[in-house]
Order: sequence, then C-alpha cells, then structure tokens
Amino acid sequence: MLAQTLIVASAAIVAAMGSGHLWLTFFSRAFSPRDSALEERLKSVSLVLNKRIVMWKAWIGFNASHSVAPILFGLVYGYLALLHPQFLFQSKFLMAVGAAMLLFYVFLAVRYWFYLPLLGLSVATACYVSGIVIALCN
Repeated sequence: MLAQTLIVASAAIVAAMGSGHLWLTFFSRAFSPRDSALEERLKSVSLVLNKRIVMWKAWIGFNASHSVAPILFGLVYGYLALLHPQFLFQSKFLMAVGAAMLLFYVFLAVRYWFYLPLLGLSVATACYVSGIVIALCN
C-alpha cells in the first residue's frame, strides 16, 4: 500500500507540473522574452525547416507539446498504481521506463531549467524510486 501511495504521489506531482506548464503556455506571459523587440522578431522570422512556421509559433507549440508527456506520465502511472498495482509492480519494463523518464527530466532540470522544476521533479523521482524499492522488497 505504501509503494502504491508513493507512485500515485509521484504521478500527481508530475501531472500537476505538466498541467501548470500547459496553463502557463496558453494563459500567461511566463514564457515570453523580457525584450518585447525580441518577441516581435520571433513572431516574424520563419524556421529553416518550413518558411510558413515562425519561431514564435514553434516556441508555443514546443511548450504545449512539452507539457503533454508529464501529464501522460501522471495519468498512466497514477492509473496503474491506483487500479492495477500488481500489473505495474510486476512489470520491470514499466517500472524502468518510468524511472528513466523521471531521471531524464531531473537531468534536464539540472542542466537547463531552474530551481522549481528541479525541486518538483526530485521529489517526484524520490517518491517513485522509493515506491519501486518498497514494492520489490515485499
């Protein structure tokens, strides 16, 4: 039961972070540059990949799509931990994929992001790994 609770807590943290990121993308200026002239340039300069896509739309699309993976992680792992814990804890593959995803996000947070995502992801990863260790020891 404790292992299950820890995985659910991890999933909830990650899903909340992804949801917050999605909300900030569409309903705030959190990801806008402080320099308004730069934002105007981003809205007028196209990508080498495709002349019809400007950098600003690519930036918004990246941030929106970047939000979906943590939300999906939270929904899938939360669902499995709550309703199918035996299946989750017996699948070394699923446990390893979840751990790899969280560890990769921690790496990204250390390398490229700032304190708050690192804190949330570190707590989520600690909960997840603790849940797996407890499940494996039982």
